[in-house]
Amino acid sequence: MIIGQVSELGSGAVQAGMRTVVLASADAGLRERLRASLVGLRWQVREAGGGAEAMAQLEDSRSEALLVDSWLPDLEVGEFASVVRMMYPAMELLRVDGGVDGGARSPRRNELLHALREAQEAPLNDTAAWAAAPVSVPIAAAARVPVKTFVEAVEVRTEIKQDVRREGSAEARQDLAPQVQANAVILPEMVGASDPMRELARLIRLVAPRSTTVLIEGETGTGKEVVARALHRLSARAGKPFAVLNCAAIPEALLEAELFGHTRGAFTGAVQSRTGRIEAAHGGTLLLDEIGEMPMALQAKMLRFLECGELQRVGDNETMRVDVRVIAATHQPLEQLASSVGTERTFRLDLYHRLAVFPVEVPALRVRMEDLGLLAEHFLEQMGHEMPRKRLTAGATAKLHEHSWPGNVRELMHVLERGAILAGDRMEIGAEEIRFRRATQA
Repeated sequence: MIIGQVSELGSGAVQAGMRTVVLASADAGLRERLRASLVGLRWQVREAGGGAEAMAQLEDSRSEALLVDSWLPDLEVGEFASVVRMMYPAMELLRVDGGVDGGARSPRRNELLHALREAQEAPLNDTAAWAAAPVSVPIAAAARVPVKTFVEAVEVRTEIKQDVRREGSAEARQDLAPQVQANAVILPEMVGASDPMRELARLIRLVAPRSTTVLIEGETGTGKEVVARALHRLSARAGKPFAVLNCAAIPEALLEAELFGHTRGAFTGAVQSRTGRIEAAHGGTLLLDEIGEMPMALQAKMLRFLECGELQRVGDNETMRVDVRVIAATHQPLEQLASSVGTERTFRLDLYHRLAVFPVEVPALRVRMEDLGLLAEHFLEQMGHEMPRKRLTAGATAKLHEHSWPGNVRELMHVLERGAILAGDRMEIGAEEIRFRRATQA
């Protein structure tokens, strides 16, 4: 998936003496004129339709300069510029109107200013030419939010359903909706354009900037960890650690030490002290995967940590404060398990309420079958990095749509990988290569 646009020279055409500049503007015509001037001066140009997209471009390239418009459709320019200066102090930041907005002085500043003057003085292209220019805009103007939400290279893209109007410039009005590709991902970590995925992306964007505890629920294979990573990426903690602990993969006797850490000699085999996952995630995010498998005794200690932010290593008498955002994930009906009585109860009700402050459910693949084609193309493209890129025949596609997908997205990935192997040297995966395990037949 390509964000924005790289100039016609392409990333592979970077030559000696060439520099990279990022253009951040919702005005496609202005970007087109600036690109033409800068390419003529031997600059490699990366374009962004908004601030969040520009942050992603800056992360992906070593840019010498950033040219930013006086208005962005998604971020406040002042806050955006402040974050850029903080994150990239060695890069020059110029406004499109010719003003200097801080950062280091580029050895080729005069070339940038010359290109800006040419772009401002050049006659506007006609509407047809503007419509033909590639455009990528992260979110509608009405949804502009503070840049703090997008610190550390956040990519946010969604379908534009209204005109984006640059302030004070009637000539720059243009309908951007036709430019948004139907197969664009809603968030960079997720693939799909169905209503359930759009709703999921909306919830993620709402809760991500906060430190609220999130409980991600969904069937096995739906991509709960992907959602957790999106929450971390869209938060102000994005530059801090993202730690994952699978509560079902570690023996019960070792789970507490793995989570809270331990001191030397705390138990047999503890030859040296060890930092736990919670402490390792200080300042960042901790994902507790398969939280429903956590033993009841450890649940009480986890509840105390969530309430006071303090932890105590196994074998240590001292407590320490840790700043960690906790995200829990489960495929089990936690509320039902917590509400059970007697021996059937396997999860604490008070811990459930503490974790489920903001519950998010990841939809099963069978309820968003319209995303099946996009997902299949995504996985085939990934597999193309290790083997020749294959495609599906009509029969194979039909067979995929007939399946009920109890294993969800993970099962689809495995079925396609199996089909690619069975196809051998052929570039097409046919219906005969689409094979399901007997236990998961529809």
